[in-house]
Amino acid sequence: MHATAPRLARLIACAAVPAMLIAGCSSGSKASSDDASGSSAPSSTTAAPTLAAARYTKLPDPCGAIAAATVKTMVPSAQDAGGKAVSSGDDSHAGCSWTGLDGYQYRFLDDTFQRFDTIANSTSAEDQAKSAYQLAVQTAAKASGAKAVAAPGLGDQATLITWDAKKDGAQYHYATVIARSANAIVTVDFSGAGLQGDEQPKTDRMDKDAEQATKEALAALK
Repeated sequence: MHATAPRLARLIACAAVPAMLIAGCSSGSKASSDDASGSSAPSSTTAAPTLAAARYTKLPDPCGAIAAATVKTMVPSAQDAGGKAVSSGDDSHAGCSWTGLDGYQYRFLDDTFQRFDTIANSTSAEDQAKSAYQLAVQTAAKASGAKAVAAPGLGDQATLITWDAKKDGAQYHYATVIARSANAIVTVDFSGAGLQGDEQPKTDRMDKDAEQATKEALAALK
């Protein structure tokens, strides 16, 4: 039987359509069904994690972070009782140092602060501080003969690192405390020696003084 004129016209039209579209010419109702079933679902995107805001947004005055009475005990006859500030050029680092020679007793003390900000959609301020703390402890512990022990009660994490070294005929004792509180790291370096054959400083006392200075420095964080 010959095709009717309308059906013949539709067949001719379909013959000119690219092969990928022929299925849509076989039946109007089936084409609609195929289009609906073949449509792809919209792709879903994973939202970036919400990171906690930094606890500390600024650093304290490093020269005022350790009490004047503590500085006087640790560094008698300090050249500058108010300390010598170290400028870093930004608000993420700060430091201060004191040097003193009382007779032949030499002492050096410094404190340094480092603060981290959260990196959007990347790393929290506290996680950055945790990594920096571990690296600082590992670096300080590389000193010859260094001994590292936990320093409980100081911030969220703290380590006391001590060692001795001879320089220019004098025996020096070094005590470094590295502590982390949230997104900030506080480091206190304390060293001393008895020069010209003078009595050597009591190392246990120096270690405790360094921990006390760290406690005060941490308390200055707001």
